Amino acid sequence: MLFDLRGRGRRRTVQAVYLGLAILLGGGLVLFGIGSGNLGGGLLDAVGLGSGKSGGTQGGSQILVRQEKAAARRVVANPRDAAAWAQLTRVRYTVAGQGDNYNQATGTFTAKGRAQLVRAAQAWERYLALDPPHPNANVARLMVQAYSPLGLNQPAKGVRAAEIVADAQPSSQTYYQLAVYAYAAGQTRKGDLAGQKSVQLAPPQQRAGVKSQVDAAKSSGGFGAEPGGAGGQGAPAGGGQGSPSGGGQGAPSGRKPSLPPASG
Repeated sequence: MLFDLRGRGRRRTVQAVYLGLAILLGGGLVLFGIGSGNLGGGLLDAVGLGSGKSGGTQGGSQILVRQEKAAARRVVANPRDAAAWAQLTRVRYTVAGQGDNYNQATGTFTAKGRAQLVRAAQAWERYLALDPPHPNANVARLMVQAYSPLGLNQPAKGVRAAEIVADAQPSSQTYYQLAVYAYAAGQTRKGDLAGQKSVQLAPPQQRAGVKSQVDAAKSSGGFGAEPGGAGGQGAPAGGGQGSPSGGGQGAPSGRKPSLPPASG
């Protein structure tokens, strides 16, 4: 269960909060085929961005280059094409996880990968500036990961993306995620409200555990005192989408991630 605290994950509150992000990032990496060296079989095919084949990294990169150029041409032709900006964001985020942009051994983006995340964030900001009536929650979920300490480490911008996800897909997990980002961004009131909503949406038998995790997130300032400070990594237990390297469900391997410096 997502918020079951009966295991060893409660040994250190900061560890529990931090692993939640690792699970979220890992889910995106698994679902979108990031770091795998190919584009076949993931959600990219379902949204029309994949090749439908299990090609190698080189073929996948060429496909992504073509897709990025196509989306870029669309936004140049019509800068108010919100769908094109969303697609450009999605493709750039995917590029950030391909080849030497993503270190599978450490489960982190390299400097090149973070540079691609910056480009994705630029497209995302242009998308938000158009004030779409129903922001794309799937792309917002990617940007939640991009703004995490495993990516750009920009929690204030992550709050907006997390709000979009929580509004479109309200659940105990999405509001917990919003609370973590809000606390990390110093938006305490918003974090408190999101935390309360997370508790309300949790199954009755899990609410005490959820509240403990929300309290832990608040006391640790969202992600913890310093990026990457949770070496042993406990869990909001069983978030269940695998490690950043694309492993099975449950907790990652426990390695300490190497994170970029805080950038606001």
